[in-house]
Amino acid sequence: MSFSRFVYLVIGSFLLIVFCTNCCEIINNQREDGAWMLDYTKSGSMQNPAWSPDGTEILFTWFKNGYNKEPADLLIINLETTSERILVSDGSGNINLPGSSWNSLTGKIVFSSTRDPHDEIYIIDEKGQTGDEIRVTKRSDKVSYEPSFSPDGQWVVFESHLLDVEENGVITKYKIDGTQPFQPLTDATDDCRQPNWSPAGDLILYQKLSGGQWHIWVMNTDGSNKKQVTSGTGDKTDASFSPNGQWIVYSSDEGDLEFANLYILPVTGGESIRVTHYSSGYDGAPSWSPDGTKIAFESSRGDPDESKGTSLWVIDVPEH
Repeated sequence: MSFSRFVYLVIGSFLLIVFCTNCCEIINNQREDGAWMLDYTKSGSMQNPAWSPDGTEILFTWFKNGYNKEPADLLIINLETTSERILVSDGSGNINLPGSSWNSLTGKIVFSSTRDPHDEIYIIDEKGQTGDEIRVTKRSDKVSYEPSFSPDGQWVVFESHLLDVEENGVITKYKIDGTQPFQPLTDATDDCRQPNWSPAGDLILYQKLSGGQWHIWVMNTDGSNKKQVTSGTGDKTDASFSPNGQWIVYSSDEGDLEFANLYILPVTGGESIRVTHYSSGYDGAPSWSPDGTKIAFESSRGDPDESKGTSLWVIDVPEH
């Protein structure tokens, strides 16, 4: 770790960790809802956790200057030793998506990067380092980000926008060897974002803006049979699948919450189950562990846009 020193203090049943980097910070390592923070912290903002296929490591995006403030590196933390390794760091915004961004069959990781000329999709081996990444998409008039892998690791699905246009995201599928053309799966007049591929490979979920509100949708991998999964008030975002593909985890301020918390919901729809209970702040960007027992996520006290940055947390999945 890059910390100059650290001291463990046990007070009652709580573990407090004092980290000293540029300044000292005392962090309570557990919340009332049972979530616990990873025994690891950095200045800036740690976001978008995604589990390794064997569940021993977590990939995440490190925004060095605060929440969503570039540059951003890709790091991997070992959950047992809390040791870190830098996967990609080149001074641009290198960003992974929670969920299926780390492929178990190929050992590859997919991410987007803001490096010149504009946002495109890249892949890198899980044991790689800066310079080993391979560019997958290359279009002069469109940007590409928020990618995830198909289960066989041969396709990526991602969010596509016209160059310099923030709205009207189009969920797009592409074969990484370039032998198939880009395949838009949603309408260019809609605004759809953050796609994630199901573990069985039969569905893609995404979030769609309609009537000023975000909801989670699913569709077949050819773009057919689109169905809205979530309902009710509040925005639903940042969704990904459970390992068995039967459930979805997402972030939402439903129920008139001041800040978004985490929920799970059957992929067929129905009544959601609240996972986190954090009244003082935001929980988002969740990923389900490979064994189905835990969810990793980012969290901040209060509004993340007004915070120094988010930290990485884990919580047990409630009975469902």
